[in-house]
Amino acid sequence: MRRIVFSGTGLVVVALMATIAALAFPIWSYADRSGTGLANLNASTVPTRWGPLSAADRDFVARVRLAGLWEMPAGQQAIERAPTTAVKTAGEHLVQGHTFLDARVREVASQLNMELPSQPNALQQDWLRTLSGDNGKKYESDFANFLRSAHGQVFALIAQIRANTRNTLVRELADDANTTVLDHMKVLERTGFVDFDGIARGAATATASPTGPPPPVAGSNPPPAAPVQPGPSMSPQQPGADPGTPGY
Repeated sequence: MRRIVFSGTGLVVVALMATIAALAFPIWSYADRSGTGLANLNASTVPTRWGPLSAADRDFVARVRLAGLWEMPAGQQAIERAPTTAVKTAGEHLVQGHTFLDARVREVASQLNMELPSQPNALQQDWLRTLSGDNGKKYESDFANFLRSAHGQVFALIAQIRANTRNTLVRELADDANTTVLDHMKVLERTGFVDFDGIARGAATATASPTGPPPPVAGSNPPPAAPVQPGPSMSPQQPGADPGTPGY
């Protein structure tokens, strides 16, 4: 009888241990399974002397470069046209801010052995062409809204990168980008042409989730900025629309 009772108790204990193990195993192993957020982070991250460099970090660095490639010529155009003092001032801030940021992002990319874009993406080129074909109030409105929308899209991204990156260089670049982008948003809003309702609607319908650039390439050397000059008018997406590829 004692043997039977002991065996029964042992079976209960074994069953309880097996249940606990079954419940605990997913907790211990789930984060490292293929397809999970942590597994994807680990798979896309490369080591550097300044800390791990993730795909999100590389995407951010590429976006900063792309911004300067179209916002510098857009700002220069606003200075030359100068339809109002506010628009001219916004243009001056764009040129000054992105001249500084472009130098910074090229320095960071060189240290991280990252390749950088050398021309704006398709949507940014469309915006430049449209601005060149605009006149009067249409130009002022498109200038303010294209650029304010683009800066607004990246503003939240900068905060996310600044909060989560483990790379010192990327963190410092995010600090510089945050200061510059906030300044640009403010001067664009002072033009009086920003359509906040339109920007809010565009943000509510945006669904893109761009992928990051490939890992660094040893010995890569970012080329100097070669902004695309505004050309003939084309029909771009509306302010607040998803750009579809990295950049802002």
